Amino acid sequence: MERIVECVPNFSEGRNKEVIDAIVSAIEKGGAEASCETPGIKVLNVDPGEATNRTVVTFTGSPEAVAEAAFAGVKCAGELIDMRQHHGAHPRSGATDVLPFIPVSGITLEECAEIARSVAERVYKELGIPCYCYEAAAYKPERKNLAVCRSGEYEALPEKMSDPQRMPDFGPGEYTEKAALSGASNVGARDFLIAVNFNLNTTSTRRANAVAFDVREKGRPKREGNPITGKIVKDENGKTVMIPGTLKGCKAIGWFIDEYGTAQVSMNITDINATPLHKAFEEVCRAAQARGLRVTGTEIVGLVPKKTLIDAGKYFLEKQQRSTGISEEEILKIAVKSMGLDDLKPFDPKEKIIEYLMVDEAEAAKNEKLVRMTCKGFAYETASESPAPGGGSVSAYMGALGAALGTMVANLSSHKPGWDARWKEFSDYADEGQALIGRLIALVDEDTAAFNRIMAALGMPKGSEEEKQARAEALEAATLYAAQVPLKTMKAACAVFPLVKAMALEGNPNSISDAGVGALAARAAVLGAGLNVKINAGGLNDRQKAEELCTEAEKISQEACALEKEIMDLINAKLA
Repeated sequence: MERIVECVPNFSEGRNKEVIDAIVSAIEKGGAEASCETPGIKVLNVDPGEATNRTVVTFTGSPEAVAEAAFAGVKCAGELIDMRQHHGAHPRSGATDVLPFIPVSGITLEECAEIARSVAERVYKELGIPCYCYEAAAYKPERKNLAVCRSGEYEALPEKMSDPQRMPDFGPGEYTEKAALSGASNVGARDFLIAVNFNLNTTSTRRANAVAFDVREKGRPKREGNPITGKIVKDENGKTVMIPGTLKGCKAIGWFIDEYGTAQVSMNITDINATPLHKAFEEVCRAAQARGLRVTGTEIVGLVPKKTLIDAGKYFLEKQQRSTGISEEEILKIAVKSMGLDDLKPFDPKEKIIEYLMVDEAEAAKNEKLVRMTCKGFAYETASESPAPGGGSVSAYMGALGAALGTMVANLSSHKPGWDARWKEFSDYADEGQALIGRLIALVDEDTAAFNRIMAALGMPKGSEEEKQARAEALEAATLYAAQVPLKTMKAACAVFPLVKAMALEGNPNSISDAGVGALAARAAVLGAGLNVKINAGGLNDRQKAEELCTEAEKISQEACALEKEIMDLINAKLA
């Protein structure tokens, strides 16, 4: 598995485009020059905020490249940002205020913590910028909380840096000229965090803060008598007694944003499993309403995982008693509109969802040459003199169309007037259908890719005995793969029959013919893919394997014919 780390530095500059561009350029150059097996990083997002005077940059890459790019960004920010002149709505302590490393794949949180500690040490030793290590990278338990590291913000550094208990993990033990210029950076490692602002229909920071205190995990101090002005209650150890808020893994404050002319509840969701974004939205809405306020929209700062918005979209669809078995694009639209993600400015999922930004479009286009075509383009490409796409790809597409028809009937049934009590039943069928569509659509291009592997093997040199042997082995492997792919298509297409049968029996009777066409398409997909299994298996030298593949294909074909007949008999009887 490829080792991928995400880094999301927050720089204390959100207004000067030249400075922001220079920092981003330094990050890109640092990642490209990293000395490692997989050099280079990809900047996924640059999100400046004028009111906060802060820019969030998101980039990913190999651990080595990300560490080098992060260091380059810190160095550039330290040279261009003068913290003595900095003012903004967001808490901050340094030119590079926070520098978190986040595991994406093939790497653990503890390994990211080691990267963070190493970068923090290097930043101080080479640049003279003091660093606190927070969350998973913290050297002291209390510093797992970023707020502890950043307490007092930039203005408190002269006092903190000379205090043995509060001095940075990497620092000189005194306030220096470099610290005055660049402040102190907070370098850490954490799991994925969602930074989000909830827009309120008020200009009152105090009201926004009250809502934030209602919901954040830390809550608010307990007071005697008056809950606002009363004396703060202390425990036997002299510590403030807190009344916890309602949302686990959430930090929040209220502020006013001049840029938008409104107050917001600004929140970091540090545990997105305990508190999904849609749950936080709903709870802030409830708390705001209880105080006579209303949430008018939501602003996501930086990026989010796709699952966050998909889960949100499905949650709001279920609240409406609507089917969740619709396309990913439509689910995302529901999430955007339900939480008002486009309240302040247009929201484009392609620019805010991390998985979309990590995709190399050129590579994806090459691997999805067929499924990105129009229906007309696919038909004419099939009709051309090129041998691919051929029957295998067409079979996979027919299977996808069969699944799509079954899914359509499920969605129509879920939304049928008078059938409201059964919406969940049909929604579940539609979800199954969407999964089948995805599998079969992927097989459209995979079948053509399998054919291309055979052609590549045939093109290998065969001058020497070694070359002949290598060519023969590559050809045998490619031929086996070319027989296995249509077998996968057969199995996936055969799974369409239970869906269309259920829709023929239980679905909207006005769409029973659509279920029938779905069954016919699934049968054609199975039998067509079966022919491709047989013709490719015929080229295998391993005759035992060839016989096994053909026997399995024949069994699936017979099953498909029986299932299609059963469904069509049922439909024809109903139509009669």
